[in-house]
Order: sequence, then C-alpha cells, then structure tokens
Amino acid sequence: MTKKRILKTKNFSRWLNKNNLNHRDLLEAIDEMEKGLIDADLGCNVYKKRVKLAGMGKRSGARIIVATKLLKRWYLIFGFAKNEKSNVSSDELLSLQQTAKILLHLSDREIESAIHANQLEEIKIDGK
Repeated sequence: MTKKRILKTKNFSRWLNKNNLNHRDLLEAIDEMEKGLIDADLGCNVYKKRVKLAGMGKRSGARIIVATKLLKRWYLIFGFAKNEKSNVSSDELLSLQQTAKILLHLSDREIESAIHANQLEEIKIDGK
C-alpha cells in the first residue's frame, strides 16, 4: 500500500515563503479535502482549497491549488492571496491541469529524483 505523500512544487514553495502560511495549515487543508471539504473542482484532478492567513479567516485568506486523485498523493502546485486575485485565469488553469497530469503520473523513483533535484519538496506528516 502506498503511503500518503504531500509534496510541494518549487514555485509553490517560493509563494509559501512569501506568505504567512505554515505546514500545519497545509496539512489541515489536505485533511479537510480528504473528508470531502473541497472548495472547487477545477477539472483534470485539480482542486482549489481555501486556507487562512494570519489575522484573516479562510474567506479573505489564501487559495491553494492542489493536484490529486484524492488518494495518497497530494501536490501543492499554486497559491494566491484572495486580495491579490479573485481566481486563476483560463490560461493559468490550463497550465495547472497540464502540470497535474505530469505530476500524477510520476513513479516513486521519479518523485525521489525530483526531490533530490529540488523541484519537489515533501512535507513530513507527523514528523515521519
């Protein structure tokens, strides 16, 4: 059985570092999504989820875009603050869907190579 893995792309990591989000907030968002609490299905295994920013609730906080088949692999691929933009553009959505298709077809070996090349970073779950 494949273990649950949460990975973030290099671009998502850059965005995360500029905003006041931590891994605990991201893990909470993934847990909510596993329970069916998804804000929007953007098609092609791409989902949007609200997350809170410090001093703000989820409504005025940030949005993260996640590529997943709602199983064991979760890829954090894009993020934006609600006050920066209201949604992703149609061009961005197409790009995100293409990225999701690539990521969701990676083998375990390819994931490990991407981690070593600093293209992906794994978020540790419960210190594991």
